[in-house]
Amino acid sequence: MKNINIEKLFKSKDTGTISILIVSILLFYLLISVYFSNHFFFNTVINGADVSLKTHGDADNIIRSYIKDYKLQLVERNGKVEEIIGQDIELQYNEKNSISKIYHGKNSLKWIVSILKNQNYYVNDLVIYNEDKLKNKINQLNCLNGVIIEPKNVSFKYSNGSYEVIKEVYGNKINKDKLNEVIKMSISKGEKKLDLNEKLCYENPKYTLSSNKISKTKDLLNKYVRAKITYTFGSNDKILDGNIITEILDGNTINEWLNVDENLEVVINEKAVLEYVQSLSKKYDTVGVSRNIKTSIGKIIEVKGGFYGWKINCVRETIALLKNIRGGEVIQKEPIYTQKAVCRGKDDIGNTHVEINITRQHLWFYKDGKLITQGDIVTGNPYRGNATPDGIYMLNYKQRDAVLRGPTYEAKVTYFMPFNGNIGIHDASWMHSFGGDIYKRIGTHGCVNTPLYLAKTIFDNIEDGTPIICYEE
Repeated sequence: MKNINIEKLFKSKDTGTISILIVSILLFYLLISVYFSNHFFFNTVINGADVSLKTHGDADNIIRSYIKDYKLQLVERNGKVEEIIGQDIELQYNEKNSISKIYHGKNSLKWIVSILKNQNYYVNDLVIYNEDKLKNKINQLNCLNGVIIEPKNVSFKYSNGSYEVIKEVYGNKINKDKLNEVIKMSISKGEKKLDLNEKLCYENPKYTLSSNKISKTKDLLNKYVRAKITYTFGSNDKILDGNIITEILDGNTINEWLNVDENLEVVINEKAVLEYVQSLSKKYDTVGVSRNIKTSIGKIIEVKGGFYGWKINCVRETIALLKNIRGGEVIQKEPIYTQKAVCRGKDDIGNTHVEINITRQHLWFYKDGKLITQGDIVTGNPYRGNATPDGIYMLNYKQRDAVLRGPTYEAKVTYFMPFNGNIGIHDASWMHSFGGDIYKRIGTHGCVNTPLYLAKTIFDNIEDGTPIICYEE
């Protein structure tokens, strides 16, 4: 009798058993695959309708029923809910849709994947509706017709010398084009809930508290309002009443000129800065103002007009002030002037000046309060339209051996001191006498003619910018 190999026998039986098991599993899988050749997989949704394990025919009915009862809920930012009902927009199943592509494109052998993974399909031509009715329905939504709160970026508030950041406002303003788009897409996909905030249907602020640019903008604003500019009008040696006049510009005013644009850039209102400088000019400029002059004859005469006085250069000072603010500077300074007078105070003429009394045809020259010289003169002929104009002027320059020319004359003078255009004080060797009423007969073209000695004394002692007062009693 032959020996039987028991171990080999068992091994042979195990192999057979495993083979049978594998074949059985494969047959079972194939049978299920045959089932799914006419049924949808597990977890299958088509345009919102659940057709899991349904035949293609049954799925069609389910989808039709889903569409018939369709409602789209719109969830708004404030939690309120509005509805768009399918029947109100004549929502219908499209008989000419392309759902068959899903049937033909499905591989039944892959059914096992659907156990673990959702099978979501979107057929873009599954439904049709009345677009005009949908448009009207959207236009009637409360979210488009209620009180609209505009979105606002973070803002900056000036308080107690510095800026604080104010939280942004999201508001409730809808982007209508975006709303139309997402509503149509939700209806097409069969979605029953639409969160307007999640779908970015609202117009939102561009910059919020979490934006990186916030600190940079705040720091720049605070830098600007830290600026402090103390304007001085005159110094101790140039003011007659003993007080230095000052104007202080600081953050309490500067903050009113600052704005933050939609890109969080700090903008200085340059027009407002110019207006501030112009207000200083209006307050402190003295060119052309009326002055009560105590004359050499003892009378107080009001003198108007002329070019003498303080005059701020508003354009240049505005440019300089903007630079001071942008630098956050704390400084004391004088404004930039187009021209300056000799001193500040109620009387900015000082105690060095030329006084010309046209009525009496007489001139006085004072220096540091002392009378240097005086004498009779001849001024412009008023009857020929050449009267020497009233007003307070200042010496432009002085010139020796000048030649004065006009349309009908040419004259050489030794000392020429213009103060009003071409009108000036000069000697007149051709004049045989001065004073009295001579000026009414043979007066000048506007200049002030003097004897040689008088012109020389003034010339030798006068400086550019010295006030020259012309008046009539």
